[in-house]
Amino acid sequence: MTDLVPIRRALISVSDKTGLLEFGRFLAGRGVEILSTGGTARALREAGVPVKDVSEHTGFPEILDGRVKTLVPQVHGGLLGRRDLPEHGAQMQQHGIAPIDLVVVNLYPFEATVAGGAGFEDCIENIDIGGPAMIRSAAKNHAHVVVLTEPAQLAEVQAELEAEGGTRLATRRRLAAAAYARTAAYDAAISGWFAGQLGEEFPPRLAMAGVLRQGLRYGENPHQQAAFYTDGSDRPGIATARQAQGKELSYNNLNDTDAAFECVAEFDRPAIVIVKHANPCGVAVDGSLAAAWDRALLCDPVSAFGGIVAANRVLDAAAAEKITAIFTEVVVAPDADEAARAIFARKKNLRLLLTGGVPDPAAPGRVFKSVSGGFLAQSRDAGRVTEAGLKVVTQRAPTAAELADLLFAFRVCKHVKSNAIVYAKGLATVGIGAGQMNRVESSRIAAWKSEAAAKAASLPEPLARGSVVASDAFFPFADGLETAAAAGATAVIQPGGSMRDNEVIAAADKAGLAMVFTGMRHFRH
Repeated sequence: MTDLVPIRRALISVSDKTGLLEFGRFLAGRGVEILSTGGTARALREAGVPVKDVSEHTGFPEILDGRVKTLVPQVHGGLLGRRDLPEHGAQMQQHGIAPIDLVVVNLYPFEATVAGGAGFEDCIENIDIGGPAMIRSAAKNHAHVVVLTEPAQLAEVQAELEAEGGTRLATRRRLAAAAYARTAAYDAAISGWFAGQLGEEFPPRLAMAGVLRQGLRYGENPHQQAAFYTDGSDRPGIATARQAQGKELSYNNLNDTDAAFECVAEFDRPAIVIVKHANPCGVAVDGSLAAAWDRALLCDPVSAFGGIVAANRVLDAAAAEKITAIFTEVVVAPDADEAARAIFARKKNLRLLLTGGVPDPAAPGRVFKSVSGGFLAQSRDAGRVTEAGLKVVTQRAPTAAELADLLFAFRVCKHVKSNAIVYAKGLATVGIGAGQMNRVESSRIAAWKSEAAAKAASLPEPLARGSVVASDAFFPFADGLETAAAAGATAVIQPGGSMRDNEVIAAADKAGLAMVFTGMRHFRH
């Protein structure tokens, strides 16, 4: 393959015209013949750049309202013809096909059209056909043709042309790979939109695409490679976050911060969530973030050290002072006022992420998990239990205060790894048991943590005394509930549905507990 390829003829057709005029003037100054169409040609001409219409070059007019203008042999032959094969050269000469050495194409703004809420017909008209075809042709023949699909690539190629007099094979190969990635992402967006129009959440073929947000030093462990990709969604969260300060984010930082922010979004009043290893270790709702912090930290101050903190309000100075009193890896919130930012700035390694909003926990979406040979896909757990959906199954109904705590605890439970048990009191967690192989062990761990937290705070009795308890799934036996009762819980919220529900209900009645069934579980494996 030839390494250095000069540029004699270029085809430019772009919807995003960023950098177009400067690049056009540069090419024209080097004597490059520029072919173009429509608005691109008009913009270049108005800037004084000599342009030849593609229809003049091909001898074939634009037809069908511009749907067909570059889908002709004179264009694709010029892109696909191999310069190193004499028979290709002979056929091109026979049919009057001139080689094209550079293609600059970015596509009709289909994704932006969909995001703007356009109707079906407008979306269809913004599906580019000729653009992807030219991109793919040029990329296939990258041995002889360079293809640019993003405005940011223009300056890079210009610099190489100035320095080398042509494009290098390594550059052309890398840009060809980027070109195929762009058309693949474009097709994924179209197929995803079509599936949505047809009401197919899980179509027979599922195409996905991501845009590299940042490379990461490593994955969960130093011997693993990792990167962070965004999917183009504007849902507030880690993908929309701006890092205001702090060290580089790690894979585990991002994973844990996402878990914390999704949990804190469940609450309407000021709330704080502290997460360690993707599990909440303290959650509280109160009149201010500072007050919520104190009560969230009380739940498990040991685990909170080196944890992730999420807030669902703009961070203020009072909250910032409290949060920075212990070592914290990441703080994430919709925003932070100037006083809070100044306080966080004292901790130069602390990572402060500002997302610009709070995600809607009820919004539809999909989540994925890789498995050997494929991946699992499911809708996001947007389920939310309300008072109206509860069924009292015990002789005693919960009090108003218990009911508020039960609903709070069940929302937290949704974000704790299964088997999950959450004790809560006064809209704050007081004991959390996560990720055990059986539910009774989660109950015991949560109770033990409530005792340890009380001892650390020099309180006279375990935090779980007078609390309520939430379980993410049904109690298969009465032992988990009996453990909760022994820890001091007075009311229970659980999905119900066990073959031994009657046994569990009887145990609750015997202990004087109020219990409600939700009919909805929240497994999080």
